[in-house]
Amino acid sequence: MTPSIALTLVILFLATILFITERLRMDVIALLVLGSLALTGLVTPAEALSGFSSPAVVTVWAMFIISGGLSQTGIANLVGRQIMRLAGANEVRLLVVIMLTAALLSAVMNNVGVAAMLLPVVMDITRRINRPPSKLLMPLTLGALLGGLTTLIGTPPNILVSDALYEYGLTPFGLFDFTPTGVLILGVGILYVVFVGRRLLPARNPAQESAQANQNDLGGVYELLDRTFVIRFPANSPLVGMTLADSRLGSALRLNVVAILRHGRTHLAPRPDTVLQTGDRLIVQGRADHLAELHGRQQLTLQTIDPALQEAIAQEIGQAEARLPPRSSLIGQTLFQSDLRARFGVNVKAIWRQGVLHRANLQDTVLQADDVLLFQGPRTRLDAIQDATYFDNFRLLSDTQLAETYQLPEQLIALQIPADSTLAGQTLAESRLGDAFSLTVLGIVREGETHLTPEPEETLLANDLLLIRGKPDDLLTLRGLQEVEIESESNHLLPDLSALESEQIGLAEMVLSPYTTLRGQSLRQLNFREKYGLTVLAIWREGHPLDANLRDVPLQFGDGILLYGPREKLRLLGSEPDFLVLTQSAQAPLRQEKAPVALLIMVVMLTPVLLGWLPIAIAAVIGATLMVLSRCLTMEEAYRFIEWPAVFLIAGMLPLGIAMEQTGAASFLANGFITVIGGLGPRVVIAGLFVLTSLATQIIPTAALVVLMAPIAFNTASDLNLSPYPLMMTVAIAASASFASPVSHPANVMIMGPGGYRFSDYLKVGIPLTLLVLVVAVLFVPVFWPF
Repeated sequence: MTPSIALTLVILFLATILFITERLRMDVIALLVLGSLALTGLVTPAEALSGFSSPAVVTVWAMFIISGGLSQTGIANLVGRQIMRLAGANEVRLLVVIMLTAALLSAVMNNVGVAAMLLPVVMDITRRINRPPSKLLMPLTLGALLGGLTTLIGTPPNILVSDALYEYGLTPFGLFDFTPTGVLILGVGILYVVFVGRRLLPARNPAQESAQANQNDLGGVYELLDRTFVIRFPANSPLVGMTLADSRLGSALRLNVVAILRHGRTHLAPRPDTVLQTGDRLIVQGRADHLAELHGRQQLTLQTIDPALQEAIAQEIGQAEARLPPRSSLIGQTLFQSDLRARFGVNVKAIWRQGVLHRANLQDTVLQADDVLLFQGPRTRLDAIQDATYFDNFRLLSDTQLAETYQLPEQLIALQIPADSTLAGQTLAESRLGDAFSLTVLGIVREGETHLTPEPEETLLANDLLLIRGKPDDLLTLRGLQEVEIESESNHLLPDLSALESEQIGLAEMVLSPYTTLRGQSLRQLNFREKYGLTVLAIWREGHPLDANLRDVPLQFGDGILLYGPREKLRLLGSEPDFLVLTQSAQAPLRQEKAPVALLIMVVMLTPVLLGWLPIAIAAVIGATLMVLSRCLTMEEAYRFIEWPAVFLIAGMLPLGIAMEQTGAASFLANGFITVIGGLGPRVVIAGLFVLTSLATQIIPTAALVVLMAPIAFNTASDLNLSPYPLMMTVAIAASASFASPVSHPANVMIMGPGGYRFSDYLKVGIPLTLLVLVVAVLFVPVFWPF
């Protein structure tokens, strides 16, 4: 082993470890690989950057745009409507039609895009025929993945192995060279799902179904009844006369009010400005233990404040106001997103906007031009606000000005935490005194020492004395919430969940679209409730519903998100490119009048490729350009449809393939592979390549894996004096056989939430199918591509 081979293998090993641990994004890892190869001299600078001009990379991004054009013109919707007409309600016929439809579209479109387009169609089908989504969604993605095996442009691995052949001076695979083997594998896959796979697919828990036989289907899937109950409050409660927003039921108790029972009528999806009345009973969704947790705060005891301490705090803590000028970069952000507390170490107590004072739910309030913000904090830190470019018209306020201008007759309050209080052991942030009740903790007196402006991470201890600045009304709100009682938690005492829907109000399911830019952001960061006017009742992740603190949960690709609210708002959300609402009625309007144009462009693009007049990369670029020029999609939409992480992944990893070839690392690994199984015959070599590639797809992105496996396959063929074509074809097939894990392909992840799948479900269905594809590859690839 030469030093250059060793260095190449070290970079390969480190990249693999990074892919496995997922500490970094896959495209960042690829760029690190590119930079490392150039810095170590394993490739020249030109070779390091050659991936970005590679025909394979160009073909991949151009096909993403073409796929987007077919999507935006409603091709899939036209096909989807035929599914119901052809398949009816027969499950076997449905499975066959769904898989064939997905496969047909995937032959010329991006697999993930096909699954995303057909997902709302299939979800509507499951609701109409009263079948669990889990019975049809996995067959949908299997059809899309299998269909990608049937043409050169069906999936990036096919394009990459064809490009690798070209780089080795051989004739690349043609557009339909994959079709004989691919169609055979597709047929075997459909037969497997019909006769075996569908029996391995999970269904909803029978006990849960029987207990909720008359309940709304989505409510059953997300186990809403387990977290739905009725609450009430006394007739003399301080909450009477407050709006829902001011009552802080959501911010303090983390409850979603889905309906109000008032005078024998049910008011669905009440607005935040709905005023609570005597005798109201509220149907809420959330966790009852949050109410019990708040009851523990009754143990906070009011204490008198030493005048000397009060004077010291007055000297240290002050108030100031500042305006947001139109040029401020904070405009459009919520107070939570602006992170002013961390930047300046002060609290925003109120916002004065167009003559109206806002004090409730400030963290989720979107900042606007000319807003006047009231700050409270150490006087030394208030001075920093005056120098900040975000604000102007800064001025310090006295207590008298505070009361006159903001009508905030606030006072200093001392509350002690007894030993058995639920607050003991929580951090200040976890106590949510500020977030939920607008009670600003100015300081903590602990063992005779006063700690002013404690950090949110400060842990509260028993016997701590909290120095709080607030209005007496805030304490009344706290007392009112402590008086809230649970009227019923038993399922048989609750109203039918179907009664919570009407022609105007409804439930709907949503996932992040494959083209989203919001992955990793929370509902609070997105200001989701205020922006879209919809309530998130639950999030389904990895086979289980999440039910705690949903607004701060970072959203992941594959999450099933249950929404509740006006149907008009659901339809508006369907037009957002970051979200995919799983019902056809909520889909964005498509340019169906352009569908014939899109199909014509597809034919015009493929014809010169079939006749050998143009390389696939050039034809794909022309086709993508025509899609934009013909207004099948806009240029902005074209950029969104390109999966940029995949493009950078391939471009960054291609130089590693060059280094493996030039340093002899590929030959070194191929010799090791041959030593193990080379003497057992060419079909065993194909089986070994398939198993190695298929296993590696579980930890390495498929596009990167093909870049690494192609040199090994080529050198193995060369050393054994075999044709490289069957080995390259095997690598492409194995790389696309991503059936056994949700993380092996984005399409698998996308259906995990809506289908309620768990990791084990993919193993049960995917492993037998992968073994079947292995058998077909070993038996038939040599038939179509002799050794």
